[in-house]
Amino acid sequence: MNIALVNELKVAFMKMGINVWEVIEAAKTKPFGFMAFYPGPGLGGHCIPIDPFYLTWKAREYGVTTKFIELAGEINTEMPNFVVMRAMEALNEVGKPLKGAKVLVLGLAYKANVDDMRESPSFHLMEKLEQRGAHVDYNDPYIPMIPETREHAAYKGRVSKEVKPGYDLYLVATAHDEYTKLDFSLLRAPIVDTRNVAPAAPGVYRA
Repeated sequence: MNIALVNELKVAFMKMGINVWEVIEAAKTKPFGFMAFYPGPGLGGHCIPIDPFYLTWKAREYGVTTKFIELAGEINTEMPNFVVMRAMEALNEVGKPLKGAKVLVLGLAYKANVDDMRESPSFHLMEKLEQRGAHVDYNDPYIPMIPETREHAAYKGRVSKEVKPGYDLYLVATAHDEYTKLDFSLLRAPIVDTRNVAPAAPGVYRA
């Protein structure tokens, strides 16, 4: 629910011209009573996207509706759609459509510096981008090749590509430490950053 709240604030603040990451950093200066939660492209992992809904299912057996859990799930599930819209806006700024664009997704793991891709929102991003006609590759230093998965069988065997110029758009989906060392200006294309990894610069779009 806290992640859903900060994701909702991210969208609202963006419309207001406010950087949600700067707001969180300012709030963290409070010496007590604050725990930082960060926005992102959606939820991943084996617990947060799934386990709360076990409680929802059980509560329904007793005639109880867990409205907060269900609403939080709806907000977080909608985040990949929001990110794809930001990708379309970023490409529009340079006069390119998403259809036919070459996109590199940076990060397949659901969180930084691990090889765990269970329930990763990166899969949903790739699917949604491809459904709109984009040509999508991925890079992940922890996942050199996508193994067989139950929900995303079509991606089995895809290999991690090098982060280099030649793509029309780069989408940062995971905050791996390796990505903080990249000089994004050398890529010469729009950057859609869902993790606040790329330094603020022209052509960098938070999502």
